[in-house]
Amino acid sequence: MTDTVPASGTVHWIGVGLSTGGGLSGLCDSDAVRHVRVWHRTEDRAAEELAHLGLTGRAEPRAYTLPALTAELAPGDVVVSMLPAPEHAPLLAACVQGGAHFACSSYVSEAVLEHVPAAEAAGLVVLTECGLDPGIDHLFAHSLVTRAEHAIGAGTPASYRLTSYCGGIPAVPNDFRYRFSWAPAGVLGALRSPARYIEEGAETVAERPWEVTRPQDIGGEAFEVYPNRDSVPFVEQYGLPAAWKARTFVRGTLRLDGWLSAWDSVFEELKGGEDERIGSLARELAARYPTTDADRDRVVLAVSLEVDAEGDSDSGHRRSWSGRYLLDLEGDAAESAMARCVSRTLALGVRHIIDGSLPPGLSRAAETARRSEEWLNELGGEGMEFRLTVG
Repeated sequence: MTDTVPASGTVHWIGVGLSTGGGLSGLCDSDAVRHVRVWHRTEDRAAEELAHLGLTGRAEPRAYTLPALTAELAPGDVVVSMLPAPEHAPLLAACVQGGAHFACSSYVSEAVLEHVPAAEAAGLVVLTECGLDPGIDHLFAHSLVTRAEHAIGAGTPASYRLTSYCGGIPAVPNDFRYRFSWAPAGVLGALRSPARYIEEGAETVAERPWEVTRPQDIGGEAFEVYPNRDSVPFVEQYGLPAAWKARTFVRGTLRLDGWLSAWDSVFEELKGGEDERIGSLARELAARYPTTDADRDRVVLAVSLEVDAEGDSDSGHRRSWSGRYLLDLEGDAAESAMARCVSRTLALGVRHIIDGSLPPGLSRAAETARRSEEWLNELGGEGMEFRLTVG
């Protein structure tokens, strides 16, 4: 295996949006980081965002263009992309050319995967899916699967139900039953994408995910949930034993109770499917429901696993097991809940790139059960509050 390129101690944070928070501050305070450069649309805007975060003088503002960044990259630097997902692949290509490591919180795309072999051969880490969802949800799932294996037995025939629901919602419910924690165009785009998941033991596709929204009780509170993207590949990624069969496997989105009816007019527009109109709708919604400094958001992430053994279980193993992780955080004046979850998890991954504990090539927040437990312990030690319930 190619050795990992030693970290230089310089971190380039690209983009300062709604998901940037205490993680960036933590990198600025880290003894292992010598320089932090924050890149935004203009140098003035970068400086304004640093001032807003209380980081003036602790990070260097830069005007972002890909050529400008490329000119400053040095071997062993770490590039953190907070840019939209389509911009990750060209940014990663620049990292490979400059000998820099790459990290983001987004799902790994086919375009990104094309550059992974070259990055691995060069000794560079490509860290993806290292935020909230995807990110912390992966950590929770790996931990639950491991605990269930110990209780039931990985080789014991069994059936299981795994659900993972996450949502950024307003801390104080509004009439719209939502608060934009990322670009409205991205929210609408996700709703227009079909969702594949497992229900009643069979793969199912929802062409319009909101049409299969259902009520969900979490901790005695009513929410609404629907499937999101393609859940099926995560059966393998989460390491579910081959002897276990999925009754339900859904990774989805969580919304406040009443969201489905509040968004009825939006769904009617989405059914039309005209890209130009959807783009206009996104701008209209952004103007109608702006996110202000006075707003307080809330993040709820609930991951649960229930396993039932079939037939006679092995001696020493249980017949059934259930477990659930719940993260329920509210933002404050210093930092939104979304920014706390995404940026601090991503910053933890960056620190592990710097300390050399991640191998060259593609990594996600959770590649093994052991790493999941380590990262959960570290996040908990940094004040990230979540609760595990085992039954």
